[in-house]
Amino acid sequence: MNLRLGTRRSTLATTQSQMVADACTERTGRTVELVGVTTFGDVTKAHLAQLGGTGVFVSALRDKLVEGEIDFAVHSLKDLPTKQDPRFTLAALPERHDHRDALVGPHKFADLPPGARVGTGSPRRVAMLSALRPDLEYVPIRGNADTRIGKIAAGELDAVVLATAGLTRLGRSGEIAQIFEVEELLPAPGQGALAVECLAGRTDLVELLGVLDDPRTRSAVTAERAVLSALEAGCAAPVGAFAADDGHTLNLTAVVVSVDGREAVRKSAAGSPSEAAQLGRLLAAEMIAEGADRLMGEQSH
Repeated sequence: MNLRLGTRRSTLATTQSQMVADACTERTGRTVELVGVTTFGDVTKAHLAQLGGTGVFVSALRDKLVEGEIDFAVHSLKDLPTKQDPRFTLAALPERHDHRDALVGPHKFADLPPGARVGTGSPRRVAMLSALRPDLEYVPIRGNADTRIGKIAAGELDAVVLATAGLTRLGRSGEIAQIFEVEELLPAPGQGALAVECLAGRTDLVELLGVLDDPRTRSAVTAERAVLSALEAGCAAPVGAFAADDGHTLNLTAVVVSVDGREAVRKSAAGSPSEAAQLGRLLAAEMIAEGADRLMGEQSH
């Protein structure tokens, strides 16, 4: 019997889901069909920061899981709320793609003229980019990659910032003018990673989909998301985190930036991959002790 994979209908979401479906078929021999689902985040015109960010792309897919209309769902991990819902389990976190942010446009970031208009839907990117170039204008935008990049050709924007992984999956990496290293722009927790989710009670599926799991990706993003959770921040807050698991040690860096980019609390820590969540929570506690919660409090007022 075919497995039914629920996916958002956007080109990027279906591309990502098809990658997971193909990998699933290759490793298990099971045929997977994609089932398109329209989510609230896809139809609303509001900016994601106003919507509270995480969850707006997820709840409709989870409803379909509960209703039994799909067997499993694929999400961009950074869209998933950090608070665990006991009805569901992350059966697999496949190997992560590029975690970094990319600038699309005719110029590198340093070469943009003062006052240039840079589009992004992320408060995190605005805060961190403002720290690097306070002389530029950051314009809130949303929509799919085509819509966002189209604003450059239309003359509305001089550049846009998008996730490198998404551009690569869409076959548009040739349009990248510059990839920001993590020292410049720390990515969103979980950026570049996909999440394969099913009902917690479907032990048959949990076992089947487990072949797609990448342990190093899981430990890294678990640490990153633990920071986000401990800071009690959604995707509307200017929080960046990145961890790398080399097989022995998990190295984690996180930052909270003020909205104007003028203040930041940045900390790093290292520990055992098996204690990823604890490492994230401890780092968040250190950041809060240094005033990270105050910077995030200013964001919500």
